[in-house]
Amino acid sequence: MRVSAVVATLLLAVPAHAQDYPKRPVSMIVPFAAGGTSDVIARVVAEEMSKSLGQPIVIENVAGAGGSTALSRAARADADGYTIAIGNAGTSAATYTIYPKLPFTPESFVPIAVVAKTFGIIALRKDFPAKNLQDFIAYAKKNPGKVNLGHAGVGSSNFLICKSFVQAAGIEVQLVGYRGAAPALTDAIGGQIDGVCDSAASVSQAIDDKLVKGIVVGSTVRLATLPDLPTSAEAGLPDFEAQGWNGLFAPKGTPAAVIAKLNAAAKAAVESEAVKKRFHDLSTVAPDAHEHASEVLGQLVTRDVEKYRKLLEEKK
Repeated sequence: MRVSAVVATLLLAVPAHAQDYPKRPVSMIVPFAAGGTSDVIARVVAEEMSKSLGQPIVIENVAGAGGSTALSRAARADADGYTIAIGNAGTSAATYTIYPKLPFTPESFVPIAVVAKTFGIIALRKDFPAKNLQDFIAYAKKNPGKVNLGHAGVGSSNFLICKSFVQAAGIEVQLVGYRGAAPALTDAIGGQIDGVCDSAASVSQAIDDKLVKGIVVGSTVRLATLPDLPTSAEAGLPDFEAQGWNGLFAPKGTPAAVIAKLNAAAKAAVESEAVKKRFHDLSTVAPDAHEHASEVLGQLVTRDVEKYRKLLEEKK
């Protein structure tokens, strides 16, 4: 009888813990500098999730090493739900090919939820001598190795946009890594680099303001916020595909009931009118109804680890 009582007490402890969670602010680690796509999406989602959780979610930008610095920290955090991280295909999938000796693996994290779907864009400095995608490809082929494109750092989703683009186009360009998307875009606007591989979320406004010129979006449909920007198929490069995602993760061992509570808060956030409006303005979309389960994010990671292993190991 005594053993049964102890077991019953232990079984009841987990729901009670989840019911009380969170009692204090939650930290969300962002693997890039402020201003980039993941950072902007993180802030939009965190603000709305805080309303469901009843506690603020505090953003911590930890840039460096293509996101591995941030995720190393997240993996070492206490598995109590008070430290979570936002990741993407770069930081949470491709990174295992780029940095094979990382102190963490995909199994070091528990998926919480997909929170956004993003679209990759190639944008050039406004005075670059190319009017469209085909002009750019022709110029790059005539000047191998002389054109440079900036990205948010090796291992970032923007780096993968660059790699996918240059391989699909069959061109040789210099890829310039930054500590986040924002400084790369700043240099493209200032003319220090020829262009950027970026997500629509962070580069759309600069294109609208004619600070840079977009030449293609790696999507199957045009973006509502940039209706004049051709898709890769329309621009004559159908093999260029750059549709990405952002997801939330917690350290391995975080109680399932806590994950469920975070998942519910994330679902409520991305279904809210406030987030939908912000996402529309950012040329980003929320996950579909069937994509809210934490298992969906886990499946994306598994798929993309293999997808980007092949991409990054493929020779030009």
